[in-house]
Amino acid sequence: MADSLKAILYERAEGGGRRANLQLLDQRVIPYSHEYMDITNCVDGWKAINSMVVRGAPAIAIAGVLSLAVELANDAGSAGEGSEGVEEARRSICDKLKYLVTSRPTAVNLAIAARDLTQLVTEASAKPGATGRDLAEAVIAAAEELMRTDTEGNLRMGAFGSKAIQEACRKRRSKDTNLRVLTHCNTGALATSSYGTALGVVRSLHGDGVLEKAICTETRPYNQGARLTAFELVHDKIPSTLVTDSTAPYLMSKGGVDAVVLGADRIAANGDVANKIGTYSLAVSASYNNVPFFVAAPISTVDLSLPDGSGIPIEERSSREMTHLPDGKRVVAEGIGVWNPAFDVAPAPLIAGIITEYGVVWPNASGEFDMKSFIDSALKSHGTGSELPMPLSEVKGFTEEELKRYISADPDLRSKVPGDSASWTVKEVGDGNINFVFIVEGEGGKGMVVKQALPYVRCIGESWPLTEERAMFETTALVDEHAMCPDHVPEVYKFDKKCSAIFMEYLAPPNIILRYGLIDGVVYRHLADAVSTFMATTLFKSSLLNLPSDEYRKKVSFYSDNSPMCELTEQVIFTDPYGDAFHNRHNSPHLDAEVAELRRDAGAKIAISELKHKFCTHAQALLHGDLHTGSVMVTDTTVSVIDPEFAFYGPMGFDLGAFLSNILLAFFASDGHEARPGDRDEHRAWLQSCVRDVWNQFQNKFIRLWNDKAEGSSAFPDLLFGEAAQDGAATKQLCQTTFLRQVFEDTLGFAGAKMVRRIVGVAHVQDMDRIEDEKRRAECERRALLFGKRLLIGRAAFQNIEEVVSEAAALRDGK
Repeated sequence: MADSLKAILYERAEGGGRRANLQLLDQRVIPYSHEYMDITNCVDGWKAINSMVVRGAPAIAIAGVLSLAVELANDAGSAGEGSEGVEEARRSICDKLKYLVTSRPTAVNLAIAARDLTQLVTEASAKPGATGRDLAEAVIAAAEELMRTDTEGNLRMGAFGSKAIQEACRKRRSKDTNLRVLTHCNTGALATSSYGTALGVVRSLHGDGVLEKAICTETRPYNQGARLTAFELVHDKIPSTLVTDSTAPYLMSKGGVDAVVLGADRIAANGDVANKIGTYSLAVSASYNNVPFFVAAPISTVDLSLPDGSGIPIEERSSREMTHLPDGKRVVAEGIGVWNPAFDVAPAPLIAGIITEYGVVWPNASGEFDMKSFIDSALKSHGTGSELPMPLSEVKGFTEEELKRYISADPDLRSKVPGDSASWTVKEVGDGNINFVFIVEGEGGKGMVVKQALPYVRCIGESWPLTEERAMFETTALVDEHAMCPDHVPEVYKFDKKCSAIFMEYLAPPNIILRYGLIDGVVYRHLADAVSTFMATTLFKSSLLNLPSDEYRKKVSFYSDNSPMCELTEQVIFTDPYGDAFHNRHNSPHLDAEVAELRRDAGAKIAISELKHKFCTHAQALLHGDLHTGSVMVTDTTVSVIDPEFAFYGPMGFDLGAFLSNILLAFFASDGHEARPGDRDEHRAWLQSCVRDVWNQFQNKFIRLWNDKAEGSSAFPDLLFGEAAQDGAATKQLCQTTFLRQVFEDTLGFAGAKMVRRIVGVAHVQDMDRIEDEKRRAECERRALLFGKRLLIGRAAFQNIEEVVSEAAALRDGK
């Protein structure tokens, strides 16, 4: 980026003072501003921000803290020693930070930066031997870090935004042409440290070769779009067109805009966005014309203390901005009243997505955004701790004290947690995927698990909206499965529909999640017996082979309402991995060739379409719906199946395939976890036997249950297959063989589909992801992907499970 487009230059002159130059544009291009403004103290910084020489929420924060840093760097008096001197320096810095925040009330970034710096200098002042100079250097370092992270964040934001807009427009447009993207105000290099937020997204679209034209509004009355954005677009040689604010809705109606992306000065916890005046009208027009409307802003712009946009302070500017030209000439009749708000608020339901430096936040089913959950997940996954940018005034999920009070008020629940509630411990242990999960422990480590569903997917970054009713379906499935197979399903104590919370049996240590044991190379000799018992029992007893047809139909009807979870499965397993879906990810560039081949493979697409049809239409039995090794808890002697939130009536092979695919993924990943070749040979041999034994034992137990049923089922009545029927026993045996052969083929096909999606889809498995060496991981993933395709496409060619195990071993050995 050319120096003339750098919003801020921070210069360190050896042997001299320091100065932050707000290097804008010369008067020939921007007649409304100074050529430049030297910032040497907080007063200069305040004036530059208040007079809009500096504008744009990120730049406001950067300019504010830099103005303080420059003043401290040039002020020898900040080097006071002793407790009184340090306290005086601390108080002076904090007072100046408060003063800077008053410059512009709507943009929240400066307020957050001031809060963080206040905490920083307070902690620094408490250290033994601290001096005023120590406090000054801490502020200077923090200011420089703010500039660096802003630039890096903008670059990431641009990449995320480009992909999100391309995906949104690909779904909307019938032809694959380049995009016409409209933006408002200025959100580029002149509003940030260098690259830009929304205009950074436009730059990334242009860099990706998919931008036909950028359309910028004038952004009256201060004309930041005409003066600043237009300059940046021309400077970067980006094809562009300038329109008046009032032209934009008409242009949308003519099909001249494919997407809108603009910035934000403050975002409330529900996703309501305060931005430059005119944003609201653009959002309404975009919604009416079915144009995706995106917001791009760093998470420092989010104000979680505000539940919605009604509490955002709206700055009102001087009437002269509307009534006078820059040279002071009045152009509006005297005596007219003027209302000149600088911002308005676009409601969350009008927004397609909020683009941040950590990914895109997607709306829930109500059209709102759970910004708290996204920020929690983003900060945790990026190793920045769990501190939120702003304090919360409201928490949607249970807090520790709320959960204690809730359990204490219910006698039945209270009896499950020993000891006084004040001594209980409450830990949120959700893995960041879909739900909140709390462990409540009392005396002796006894207690319960509380699982709470909120209307979103917690992962990602990657969030999809989800209905809270999934907790009801999960509860019902747990109750049904516990009744059928109590040895392998935890007990449910209570379900509260109002707060979508399940209170259930706590599987205390030494229980661990099976996947972690497999990654560590642990052998569980009892696993195949327990899992095959669970699946044979629950699949048979919930099917038409066991239930009267009227009861079966009632259950199918009930679980069919869990369709949002089924739709999620349909997308991430049967659709996205076979095309260029937005949320897909793979080990690039190592698997680029294999992924490209998969997306060209007609056989794979035909096979996955057949399986999707079966998934949607074959309501054979009550399925767990997501039976991977992360949904199984184990000890040396026990196995428990948890988390059936995807429960529905579907093809039996789906559950069987899901579990076997995870064992096969662990098998192919085992090479990546070896310190030396051969270290995991015993574990691999056991994994192979586990695949073999799960299917063989399931088949034997399923037939035994079928044969032990006292009376014929609705599907196979005694009149046709009973002892009195001619050749009834032989016919029944033939039916069983045919039935289980089809289940076997389904099992292999679904196993293959699951393996493919775990390598190239949105959600991977830690078995692979925990392999530190990227190339070794890629080789393990490549073999798993190839075998997954083999099962998917060639499932009918396998005669028995032994052939499956043998072929997996041969592929791993390179044969």
